[in-house]
Amino acid sequence: MAEGTGGATGGVRGGVSGGGTGAEAVGEPILRVRDLYKHYPLTRGILFKKQIGAVRAVDGVDFDLAAGETLGIVGESGCGKSTVAKMLVNLERPTSGSIAYKGDDITKLSPRALRAVRRNIQMVFQDPYTSLNPRMTVGDIIGEPFEIHPEVAPKGSRRRKVQDLLDVVGLNPEYINRYPHQFSGGQRQRIGIARGLALRPEIIVADEPVSALDVSVQAQVVNLLERLQDEFGLSYVFIAHDLSIVRHISDRVAVMYLGRIVETGSDAEIYDHPTHPYTQALLSAVPVPDPAARERRERLILTGDVPSPANIPSGCRFRTRCWKARERCALEVPLLAVPAVFRDTPTPAAHDSACHFAEEKRVVPPETPPPENRPPESRPGE
Repeated sequence: MAEGTGGATGGVRGGVSGGGTGAEAVGEPILRVRDLYKHYPLTRGILFKKQIGAVRAVDGVDFDLAAGETLGIVGESGCGKSTVAKMLVNLERPTSGSIAYKGDDITKLSPRALRAVRRNIQMVFQDPYTSLNPRMTVGDIIGEPFEIHPEVAPKGSRRRKVQDLLDVVGLNPEYINRYPHQFSGGQRQRIGIARGLALRPEIIVADEPVSALDVSVQAQVVNLLERLQDEFGLSYVFIAHDLSIVRHISDRVAVMYLGRIVETGSDAEIYDHPTHPYTQALLSAVPVPDPAARERRERLILTGDVPSPANIPSGCRFRTRCWKARERCALEVPLLAVPAVFRDTPTPAAHDSACHFAEEKRVVPPETPPPENRPPESRPGE
């Protein structure tokens, strides 16, 4: 079946920052996460179980999300991104820490109060094939939230609301009686987005929403998310592996490694002025379309494997793969703060980085402009 294109308005944004279209981070954050931990116990024994350790999936995460803002979270598989997402919507209960939505810690709310909050924080899942019930029609899938929150849509108006949601995400409203297997991957993800919008939330947690889609379809879905953010005033927590997509949609970016955020800042600060070695290594692996720029860039190849979250290294958890590691790195845990070398300097490198030896390094060189766009003095043969 042909891919729906109604939501794909406009191409990938250009410009230096490439940031999202959300509002600037001003005022009190709509979501405030502090000291968030999620440890899964490791036990031994059958009848008498004894805890012998823990998998430290999330190990102390802090961040704020402003109204209308997009926060991108990137990192390798297993770094804890999806676990953070599940805790934000209370699919996983944190071991400790707080998740404050408009000042109320949702980890301490009663089931009734939590039900009301959940209406305002919705999730779009990674796999558009397994996140939809194959035995339910599209109308039943998108309208299911109305069964839990009937105050949003009385029974008589639900079909009309579902059709409106299909239209909003670029699908034909007449598809309401079709089943998920009758749609392509991109169309299924649009159905998942429509389900997330059904209750008119303020925050959407998008857990790798385009990683299972073709490249051309990824652009359509990302453009759809941007349009919906402007139209409905949404705030996004956008999780992805693809750093170019994260830069395209995000206002701020947080880089995670082994359960913790190791660097955070605006999209321009992270992509053009990275200071943490892990961020620099990630950026050096991003494909560069410009052949000339690709030849000039420096590849940073990490050695060794990612340590087990059940046996995290002492001190800096990245030190076992870092080319800058010193004795101090094994003894002292680096704080996520502006490095001392940049604190008194008005530079984009003055953003939070958890490294004892933080150093600015431009990994991805700027693309070479085509000859017709270069200044006269730079054209060959003149």
